[in-house]
Amino acid sequence: MKVLVSGGAGYIGSHTVVRLVEAGHDVVIVDNFSNAVPAVLGRLEALTGTAIPCHAFDLTDHDKTAHLFAAEAFEAVIHFAGYKAVGESVAKPLDYYENNLGSTFSLLRAMQRHDVTKLVFSSSATVYGTDQAGATEDRRTFATNPYGWTKVMQEQIMRDVAVASPEMRFALLRYFNPVGAHPSGTIGEDPSDVPNNLMPYIAQVAVGRREKLQVFGDDYDTPDGTGVRDYIHVADLAAGHVAALEALDRTQDAVNVWNLGSGRGTSVLELLHAFEKAVGRDLPYEIVGRRPGDVASSYADPAKANAELHWRTEKSVEDMCADTWRWQSQNPQGYAG
Repeated sequence: MKVLVSGGAGYIGSHTVVRLVEAGHDVVIVDNFSNAVPAVLGRLEALTGTAIPCHAFDLTDHDKTAHLFAAEAFEAVIHFAGYKAVGESVAKPLDYYENNLGSTFSLLRAMQRHDVTKLVFSSSATVYGTDQAGATEDRRTFATNPYGWTKVMQEQIMRDVAVASPEMRFALLRYFNPVGAHPSGTIGEDPSDVPNNLMPYIAQVAVGRREKLQVFGDDYDTPDGTGVRDYIHVADLAAGHVAALEALDRTQDAVNVWNLGSGRGTSVLELLHAFEKAVGRDLPYEIVGRRPGDVASSYADPAKANAELHWRTEKSVEDMCADTWRWQSQNPQGYAG
């Protein structure tokens, strides 16, 4: 298929682009580079041996989006583009609603106008609110922050569009904590500011960019008192997107919801100690107070995706740490050097 990947220069998007090309699909990227850098494009072409067109503009620009769809005969869209920091969404809710919903409106209108019927949507475990332990796809959705509400709302918008346009096929992929990097160390996660997520923060401590890791709370009802999360290697996650895209050709359901995760929880300290083994030394950390809004445990029940997509995670926590360290040690300043 000819696939438009929105946010394709970002962390998850770039790894999915590699997987799409490996699977034989024809890929075009659109990205405004608000949370990505153009340097990734050359690395993607080197990894894939393929020239990958990229259009640098914001999807909230309806005219540019419409022009792109008029110029290219897309058969499907994978939609990653959007703001994604929970804390920032609380401080800037209007920015999050305007950007995340606006980009989706623009995409859906262009898709309808040009008869593009397949969309894979990058949703999130945040749609399960505080009820994230062992979550199954039929669990009620709600959110505890503006970022999460944009995901809930986008899912609902797509459901409503599917009712009005029954030829549409949507895959709503709810995933948990993507980590890791391409095994070559060529592409990986490169936060533009202080990392909001655990793994890139640990990696930056290991490479000397951060003094120490702060562990937010050790008094949760978990085996070691620290928060438990379902970590998924970004390569497995990319494979899940390709599997979902290809499943849309087979399904009779207009809206398809799949959790992408391992189904296993790993605590903050377990992940830290696994990373220490990858690095070969202890890393400094301190226990501090809980962070507002954090839940004790968050992990997927991926049984539906296992059965319907013939997909399951293959990479271990050790793989995630080894690949992250390879990326970070080869690129201590990320794509900047």
